[in-house]
Amino acid sequence: MGGLWQQGLKIMSNNVKGKVVVITGASSGLGEAAARLLSVEGAIVVLGARRIERLKSLADELNAKGGRALAVATDVTKREDVKKLLDAAARNFGRIDVMINNAGLMPHSPLERLKVDEWDRMIDVNIKGVLYGIAAALPYMKRQKSGHIINVSSVAGHKVTPQGVVYCATKHAVRVISEGLRTEVKPYNLRTTIISPGAVATELPNSISEPDVAERINRFYKDVAIPADSFARAVVFAMSQPEDVDVNEILFRPTRQEL
Repeated sequence: MGGLWQQGLKIMSNNVKGKVVVITGASSGLGEAAARLLSVEGAIVVLGARRIERLKSLADELNAKGGRALAVATDVTKREDVKKLLDAAARNFGRIDVMINNAGLMPHSPLERLKVDEWDRMIDVNIKGVLYGIAAALPYMKRQKSGHIINVSSVAGHKVTPQGVVYCATKHAVRVISEGLRTEVKPYNLRTTIISPGAVATELPNSISEPDVAERINRFYKDVAIPADSFARAVVFAMSQPEDVDVNEILFRPTRQEL
């Protein structure tokens, strides 16, 4: 029995090794954690983010440890940037196996404070950024008749909270887009996964500009947040399933989180 269990783990690990994985928002937080674990598991990682120096530093570190990583400056609000990221992955490594649309912002505020510029920015990054990632990845994956698109939503994609209404709306949208995508890509043998984390220790709360809201959220994260490698393990779990298994959504929270 133990031998069969170990064999199963080996098969799953082999389904990650050698895959070309593109990750947006890869310079910190969830994206960085995913890049690190996937590189350890033998995947080729193509990293996209605006902060190119941090991105290059991460790629250099992974390459020095025997991995294969490429850094490409990417602003997900610019469709041409996202296309260049995917094109670079295909040009350098011959294919695109997994697209992780991870880049996101979370500037919570009450609607009555009319932080309209922040609303616009969340829509551009959290929704349009995901759509641009799908648009850039699909042509490659359709030709290959294989591929896996992983979109990052949130517990906020399942619940609506005061002061987080627009953020919650964007994360609900990610789930709707992902489910619609799932139903459309069956002819091309593609897999789709939504990963919806709860409070995970990242720089995400740093985007909150309202001091009172930031204080509350930072206190909450300090009390309950779990490390970003929890997200990375969820990514590896979804990827490592046999190709005929499509894990469509993973929702996870810190054990202590009530919301």
